[in-house]
Amino acid sequence: MAAKKEGVLGANPLPISFKDFAKNPIVGTLFVVLIGISYLYIDIKSTFVGQIQSQEYRISNLEHKDSLKTQALMECKTALSATSTKLETLEDLGAIKKSVK
Repeated sequence: MAAKKEGVLGANPLPISFKDFAKNPIVGTLFVVLIGISYLYIDIKSTFVGQIQSQEYRISNLEHKDSLKTQALMECKTALSATSTKLETLEDLGAIKKSVK
């Protein structure tokens, strides 16, 4: 008997043939599911790259604004402390009446 030659049309492009799938459909289905999950993992990983970069830019902007607000708050606390000290000194000296608390 001569060996059977397979041409381009007879080649199986799938990694599993229909005979193998018919013999063990669970393994064939799991293989297809594994390929699908791998594709989705790679796809979602590349999707989030742009979002990560935009979020990093947004976070750095918010951190900068927060540092400016913190600095302004510290300046307000300093001014309030100085004003309170001056007020207490004037009250102790009797230059002004004590405020009602």
